[in-house]
Amino acid sequence: QVQLVESGGGLVQAGGSLRLSCAASGRTFNNYVMGWFRQAPGKEREFVAAISWGGGRINYDDSVKGRFTISRDNAKNTVYLQMNSLKPEDTAVYYCTARPDFTRGRWDYWGQGTQVTVSS
Repeated sequence: QVQLVESGGGLVQAGGSLRLSCAASGRTFNNYVMGWFRQAPGKEREFVAAISWGGGRINYDDSVKGRFTISRDNAKNTVYLQMNSLKPEDTAVYYCTARPDFTRGRWDYWGQGTQVTVSS
């Protein structure tokens, strides 16, 4: 089992920045690909970003490329999502997730989510 706890959400004005953190515990953190998803009210949960075990492979949804940066610190069992130039359409609950493989398989573990609200 992997337990994931997100933090760092909040209310920010458009154009502002936030950094989300996800602390992992349980099984060896650096065996897992880590990802971020988000879910806006009335919408499906959608992929935001993913990072491989060593950080050498990263993938972003087109909607956040150039604005968001995913990173991880395996010594601290933590993954981060730096969000810059935030837009009202980035408003959502952001979830941290983990799975063994970068390109396939189910996201096995999920955090409880952290709310991000961007005001216009």
